[in-house]
Amino acid sequence: MTSFFSTLNKEFRKFESLDTWKQLKEDGNSLPWYFAVSINRMPAKYLISKSISCSVTDLKLASEQELREEYLKLMGIFLDKWKAVRSREVDIISEIAGQKTSLMDLNVELVNRMLTHCNFCRWNCQIDRSVQIAAGAGQTKKHGTCQLESTSKVSSYFHHRGEEIVFRGIMGSGTIFFTSCNMRCSFCQNGDISTDKDNGIIITPNMLALMIWQLRMEGCHNTNWVGGDPTIHLHTIVQAISMLDSFKVSNPNNEDLNYIEAVKADNYGRYSTWHTNSEYAFYQKQVFNSPQLWNSNFFMSKETMYILRSLMDAWLPDFKFGPGKCALDLSRTPWYWDTVTNNLELIHEWDEDFVIRHLIMPNHVDCCTKPVLDWIAKNMPEVPINIMDQYYPDNLCDPMSTKYRERYSEIARSPTKEEIVRSYQYAKDLNLNFETLSLEKSVFGLKP
Repeated sequence: MTSFFSTLNKEFRKFESLDTWKQLKEDGNSLPWYFAVSINRMPAKYLISKSISCSVTDLKLASEQELREEYLKLMGIFLDKWKAVRSREVDIISEIAGQKTSLMDLNVELVNRMLTHCNFCRWNCQIDRSVQIAAGAGQTKKHGTCQLESTSKVSSYFHHRGEEIVFRGIMGSGTIFFTSCNMRCSFCQNGDISTDKDNGIIITPNMLALMIWQLRMEGCHNTNWVGGDPTIHLHTIVQAISMLDSFKVSNPNNEDLNYIEAVKADNYGRYSTWHTNSEYAFYQKQVFNSPQLWNSNFFMSKETMYILRSLMDAWLPDFKFGPGKCALDLSRTPWYWDTVTNNLELIHEWDEDFVIRHLIMPNHVDCCTKPVLDWIAKNMPEVPINIMDQYYPDNLCDPMSTKYRERYSEIARSPTKEEIVRSYQYAKDLNLNFETLSLEKSVFGLKP
């Protein structure tokens, strides 16, 4: 046990001293809030939400409109307290236990109400996913775009070593992969889980909280919500976050632990032993603390964005397509450009910590990469970007697959070195903040 904690503390210090933080600071954006939470100098936002009292004592009796009005009032209080926490004017520890009903509880009730007329994402299907009624003779269940009901499934969870260095750090990003998606990307490199809603294991919010707890206790630098896409599992995620306290998960049920570890992809070696008293995972050595990272296609509704504002410590949005028809042609997704740019503008206006991802695709430099980079340069040039050159044909674009569709032949290859270099040079000409994160994992070995 002592050896494990000594190793963990050593890795913890190595993460804190990574040159990347200095480089990003010099570039104008070092993700200061996320960094402080990841090393436990600050409490994660969900802890601040737990410290704010809600005046609606019986949430289930209130109308959704009343809940939203209360939410707007409490968000003002949240933002003031978040500012005070950052300036170290307040200490929230004593306030968390004293709240009978909190902003965190209000978030849980709101997402459960949203599930009854699902508006988690831009599709705004308005399907009641809260009930699962068996179809009668000659009838079919009515589903929205994601094809999901109330149940969430996780395909795998593990210490992710492939994310950007600020998120994977030394010990990995605590990544939880959900199944299904609200987009239909023909080239999806997670197509096995994004197109198969039955992939993975059914998980309850408590089991999901157990996954978060275990990964952080093993040294992960964050909780990384991904898929598929996490948006369509908002209700399960918010409920799990609300359970992140030592009283509910410090002594896990062995049956639940064995169940979830069936999909733990790195369940071996030093990550396979259960530890319940790691100082690495606690704020002021008292409350469980894990920064929350929203790793998403960003095709979310504004209502979802506002719920996440009081819970997410960092954001990792994909910005895939330009303003033309590419999103519709390659992903069967309308309203893409407006939805993603509006959501990016929101988190920028809110002064959130985020990294934008853009994947360079073959034959799409002029129609997608350049417009995306132009928009970023105009609206948020200081934001760190990962311009990725890791595209390879997969899913419906892989000529070697039985799922291959000829209509996607234009992207049925990897990008050329010329396309990659041209994209990087375009970003450099725009003076964008991309080299620190993009070139560190360049497939072509390109360096600043």
